[in-house]
Amino acid sequence: MSDSPPSQANSQSSDSKATSSNSPLTEFVVQFWGVRGSIATPGTKTIRYGGNTSCVEMRLGKKHLIFDGGTGLRVLGLNLLRKMPVEAYMFFSHTHWDHIQGFPFFTPAFIPGNCFHIYGAIAPNGTTIKQRLADQMHHPNFPVPIQVMQSDLKFNDLTPGDTIELDDDVKIETALLNHPNTAIGYRVTWQGHTAVYCTDTEHFPDRLDENVVHLARDADVLIYDANYTNEEYYDFKNPKVGWGHSTWQAGVEIAKAARVKKIVMFHHDPSHDDNFLDRVEAEVQSVFSDSCLAREGITIPVV
Repeated sequence: MSDSPPSQANSQSSDSKATSSNSPLTEFVVQFWGVRGSIATPGTKTIRYGGNTSCVEMRLGKKHLIFDGGTGLRVLGLNLLRKMPVEAYMFFSHTHWDHIQGFPFFTPAFIPGNCFHIYGAIAPNGTTIKQRLADQMHHPNFPVPIQVMQSDLKFNDLTPGDTIELDDDVKIETALLNHPNTAIGYRVTWQGHTAVYCTDTEHFPDRLDENVVHLARDADVLIYDANYTNEEYYDFKNPKVGWGHSTWQAGVEIAKAARVKKIVMFHHDPSHDDNFLDRVEAEVQSVFSDSCLAREGITIPVV
C-alpha cells in the first residue's frame, strides 16, 4: 500500500486498459473494474482477465451505481475524474478487505463538490458501514483518516431484505447471502430490465439457495460468485466447503432455475490464471450459451 493518499496531481493517468463508454442516457450497462477475489493478482499471467479485486459499475441513464470497493475502485475513480462533479451510489456486499481496499484510494471522494451515497448492512458485531470504512483508514493502517475526504459522503445502513428506490425510477432489492460474517446481494431494476450482483455466497450442497433464486428471478444479467470449480470445492484433500464461495456449476443451476438470460462468472480465485479461466469459460458456455467470465474493463448491456 502506498504511504500517501491519492491526489489530483497524479490522478489523470490510469494504468488500466479499461476505458469508459459514452453510452446514451437511456442505456443500462454494467462495467467491470475489478473481478478478482481475496487479493489483487497483478502479473503476466492475469493480463486478459485482470488482477484487481471486486468493483462493478452500473450506469443507468445518468445514474452511477457502484458495487463494492476493491482495488478496482481506484481505477474507476480515475475514470470518473473526467465526469466531475460526480454523484454516485455505492453498495457494499460486505467489508472483507478485497471489497473495501480501494476505498482509501478512490480519488473522487477527496474532491469537494462530489457526492457519494454509501450503503451497507450492519455487521454481526454491530458496526455500521461508516465505522468499518473509517476503521481501515485509522493509524497505523493508513496515513490519513476518512475525514480528509472532502466530498459529501452520505452513509446509509441496510438490513438484508430492504428495498431501496432512487428517484422513483430505480428499484434495488437486497437479500442475505451465505458467507462468513454475512454478505448482501443486490437486484437492480430500471426501465423493465434487471441486473443482479451476487458475490461472496456459498451454495448449499443439498438445495438451491432460495434467497439467490429469488434475487435472480428473470434477470437479464446475473453476476455470480464462481470462485471455485466443483473439483476444487469438493476436493478430498483440500476441500473449500465452508469458505463462503460458490462454483460456476452451482451458478449455472441457479441461472437455469431463476430463468436468467445471461450469467457472468465473477470473483476469480487468485490461483486461477488466464489460461485456467479460458478453460472454465469454455466449459460454462458449453452448458449455458449466454454466459461469460468477467474481465476487467468489459461492458455488458442489460437488455
